[in-house]
Amino acid sequence: MTTLSLAAVRRCHDVLNALHSTAYFTPHLDKELVAYGIDDPMAVYLAGRAAALGPVGAGTVTAAFYSFRHDLVARHIPGVWRAATPETVWAARLRAVDLTLRDALGGDVVAGPLVAEAAELALRVTEGCRREGRPLYSAHADQPVPDEPHLALWFAATLLREHRGDGHVTALSEAGLDGLEALVSHTASGDGMPKDVVMTKRGWSERDWSAAQQRLRRQGLMAADGALTPAGHRMRHELEVTTDRLDRDPYDALGAQRVERLTQLVGQLVDQAAATGVFPAPLLPFFTGGAQTAKGEAP
Repeated sequence: MTTLSLAAVRRCHDVLNALHSTAYFTPHLDKELVAYGIDDPMAVYLAGRAAALGPVGAGTVTAAFYSFRHDLVARHIPGVWRAATPETVWAARLRAVDLTLRDALGGDVVAGPLVAEAAELALRVTEGCRREGRPLYSAHADQPVPDEPHLALWFAATLLREHRGDGHVTALSEAGLDGLEALVSHTASGDGMPKDVVMTKRGWSERDWSAAQQRLRRQGLMAADGALTPAGHRMRHELEVTTDRLDRDPYDALGAQRVERLTQLVGQLVDQAAATGVFPAPLLPFFTGGAQTAKGEAP
């Protein structure tokens, strides 16, 4: 019988996801890829996150990412692979992460015992992950573990973020939500990112958003004013519980005490990184407290 609560799983994942997400808000990957002619911010994001999948087409990326408008993905994938191979982009991503964490944490912390301990614990959690039905996790798990502890920690956080994300997609599919309905209901719940941020980053229009709201209203999940109904709030709660449940086994294998230790260690690192301004101010609450992007659709 498990001794680890779902709340403990979510807390640990929240801080690991925040550490992983530092790489999305610094200029280092943009600078790496501009040398290959990849200068569109969305092309950089899509290439960086999809690189582990190999030279796949837009359909595969849209399916795996779930909540992106296919037209946006197809604007950049697979064309980006003609500019730089997935192997080149993956190597550039690791170099960018190295610089990002050194900027955010400092050389002494990066090379210190706190990071080394956190990396060891996080990698232990990944040993309990499963590949079945988890394409983004599985593709990343095919990559070698970096030698340096700070990169190994980021890599483990990435595996765990994509493992949970793949499980969340399973929960969304079971609930009958398409990608945009997932975003609209998440934003309406109060836990999601602001609508303008979501629309810009996912490629959706006002017309798309309104149509998704109408579909949710027909299901009794959204009221006329755009707020979730009680049924909508229950649906979002059940989604997160299901996601937590699908994500519990790897953490449970580590044990409650070591999961709490990992949460504390990575939480310290995230707080230190946040103090340097690595996260945009409007999104700071999502990574340092309050609503967490791990509770639903990730950046």
